[in-house]
Amino acid sequence: MDLQKIAHVVRGLSADGVQKAKSGHPGLPLGCAEIGSVMFFEVLNHNPANPDWPNRERFILSGGHGSILLYSLLHLTGYDVSLDDLKSFRQLGSKTPGHPEYGHTPGVETTTGPLGQGIGNAVGMAIGERMAATRFNRPEYEVVDHYTYVLAGDGDLMEGISSEASSLAGHLKLGKLIMIYDSNRITIEGSTDITFTESVKDRYMAYGWHVQEIDGHNIAELQQAIVEAKKVTDQPSLIVAHTKIAKGAPTKVDTAGAHGAPLGEEEIVGLKKAIGLPEDKHFYVPDDIQSLAQVMKEKGQQKENEWSKLFEAWKKEYPDLAEQWDTWTSGKLPRDIEEVLTLFPEGTTLATRAASGKVLNALAEKVENLVGGSADLAPSTITYLEGKGDIRPTDFSGRNFNFGVREHGMAAVLNGLSLYGLFRVFGATFLVFSDYMRPSIRLSALMHQPVVYVLTHDSIYVGEDGPTHQPIEHTESLRLIPNLHVYRPSDAEETAWSWVEALRRTDGPSALILTRQGLPVTKKPAGWDFTKGGYIIREETKPLAVVLAASGSEVSLALEAAELVEKEGLGVRVVSVPCREVFLEQDETYRMNVIPTGVPTLAIELGVGSGWYSINPKGNVSVYSLNRFGASGPGQKVAEYLGFTAQKVAERALEIAQEK
Repeated sequence: MDLQKIAHVVRGLSADGVQKAKSGHPGLPLGCAEIGSVMFFEVLNHNPANPDWPNRERFILSGGHGSILLYSLLHLTGYDVSLDDLKSFRQLGSKTPGHPEYGHTPGVETTTGPLGQGIGNAVGMAIGERMAATRFNRPEYEVVDHYTYVLAGDGDLMEGISSEASSLAGHLKLGKLIMIYDSNRITIEGSTDITFTESVKDRYMAYGWHVQEIDGHNIAELQQAIVEAKKVTDQPSLIVAHTKIAKGAPTKVDTAGAHGAPLGEEEIVGLKKAIGLPEDKHFYVPDDIQSLAQVMKEKGQQKENEWSKLFEAWKKEYPDLAEQWDTWTSGKLPRDIEEVLTLFPEGTTLATRAASGKVLNALAEKVENLVGGSADLAPSTITYLEGKGDIRPTDFSGRNFNFGVREHGMAAVLNGLSLYGLFRVFGATFLVFSDYMRPSIRLSALMHQPVVYVLTHDSIYVGEDGPTHQPIEHTESLRLIPNLHVYRPSDAEETAWSWVEALRRTDGPSALILTRQGLPVTKKPAGWDFTKGGYIIREETKPLAVVLAASGSEVSLALEAAELVEKEGLGVRVVSVPCREVFLEQDETYRMNVIPTGVPTLAIELGVGSGWYSINPKGNVSVYSLNRFGASGPGQKVAEYLGFTAQKVAERALEIAQEK
């Protein structure tokens, strides 16, 4: 197999794809053609006919802007990516979008593009491999045994998330994680000399990685570096591959101009001439290279067949483990999961973070693949799984992660672990620090991954820690992320429901917004339905004059205010909206029955509340919210200072009722 010839064909396809699209990034694909060819045609154990084979080796292109490289390799190795797909690169509805998208293109393991995310995802997948191997492998039956590879560039390694994830990987001694660093020393603005002069080699050695340096265009050196990396079992490996961006382009090689714009027809002609491709042919694949797709599919199928034979023998030998494997991969939850809904009797007063901790531990007994951790805040977020052990270097039998103070890295690792396909995952920190991991939360939503984010210490009730730690805009900003369900339960009972609904969800992430302060478990009316996102928690006792709507701690406040308003002779209904996204998904009849269009509505939020107008777009909605930062002091005192008392809310409710 002529890997150099394959690399040149990859260069031609990549240059033509970007040129035809009139946009894209040809520099990385041309510079990494040898790396990609060695990986896909020689190194990876994968089956192009079955991209979801469980024991495949994962390849992540962290620099997702170089997607045409990945698409070209997928086409040439026999994945369901045709030459016509390459010709429709970056076009609306095509199988080859501008950046790789998980679930959209066969062979794409994760959505990449925001730099550094792929590195974090790869760490999560490598952790998944170790955890799965610990749980399922038995002597003579290594049914989980594969490497995770990631190709990253200068930009990936500049992003702070790569430091967080790589530091954790080194600490955990992830010997089956191999990263190839495309060190071409060029970014959009020019040479990396203007911003990035650190020694990446020394940095990664300090993280505890095994490091090699090679010529990234020398196929023999690439092959040997992979062999050497695999010999190291107690360290992740970094292969620093020195490359030339846009290698082969006659005038744009080693220039920033090759990073993010088509090369131009004249330059492509020069490129093809230099590498021996027909200058007048576009998307050229010679017959001998095209025939390799079938060879690769047959090779991949043989690899999978060998594994399947082992897997079937393992299932017969260990039927209980096989049943567990099937349950975990199917995503099925135990039938008795709803037992947690009865944990908290009416009248109990408990912080929802504390209630969450009780629910989480009860669920962990039932959902054996539920794993997660905190960004160094488990005692405060109350997310430690008691008696379930910790993930430690070389020991992956536990279920608790210690992520350290690495919120962004934690979220990216969780995405990778979720994508691995065997585990249900959660991660915790204070709500105010969700900003540190927002890009990864957004990708959870984009990739439809059911990650659960436990975000505690909501609102100004955090108290004495002051404005730096009191979330104001955070809950509302999270609600803006499409496909993210934001649950802000009003008491312990709603907290249990929030966990159940979050775990039932398989098509996207959920965020649980939880309190530091205690909240009473309130009486619910007969027939109340948490699963609809919003419900009437208090019926009016007089002709309906005003509706109070809230979530979280403000529901208790609304209930107190309702009593004061009804003493003035007006009927008040209180609506709890623990998940606004789910409530807005309900049909109009249900929503109007809960919040009638013709009745003035006051939404209460101890933070930015601009999104509350959406709960009744045709009606008269007023919002009682906070559009300033908090203050340092006891939480209740701060709330009173800012006007969040039952009396103040009642006064505002009376005003809007009388305005009608």
